[in-house]
Amino acid sequence: MYVSKRISNAYFVCERRPTLTSATETCPHNFVEILPTEMSLKIFSKLDIDSLCSALLTCKLWHHIIEDSDHLWRNHCLTVRAFCQQEIDGDRQYGLSWKVTLVRNYRRGFLKSEWLRGRYSNIHSADELLDRNMCSLDVETWGEILEAELER
Repeated sequence: MYVSKRISNAYFVCERRPTLTSATETCPHNFVEILPTEMSLKIFSKLDIDSLCSALLTCKLWHHIIEDSDHLWRNHCLTVRAFCQQEIDGDRQYGLSWKVTLVRNYRRGFLKSEWLRGRYSNIHSADELLDRNMCSLDVETWGEILEAELER
């Protein structure tokens, strides 16, 4: 089963996994219940974005800790910033949280990095892009992509 979570015009789609704890009992293997919150956050900080999103859906306690930790989302957002600096900086200046900023720019950053690496250099028609996950890009981004293509 998959769950979509809409946050500010963007979706994170995560596979729902069985919860580690039910509403009435505690699982003795749930490290979040045993360790101090700071240690749990340290563990969660090692997860990639897909794993962090899955962990968010694991149980209410994990959800609460991950959702409330701007630091966890900041690290991933700064990675995406390498490709979408203007968009990330604009969202942060507007006062959006790191999580919302990441959600708004994650797909755009991935797509832009794929274009700049030349993944779509040999596309001969728009039909070849139909099965790919595309999103709108601004004029400056298309300029960067065009420059990269001309250098190839």
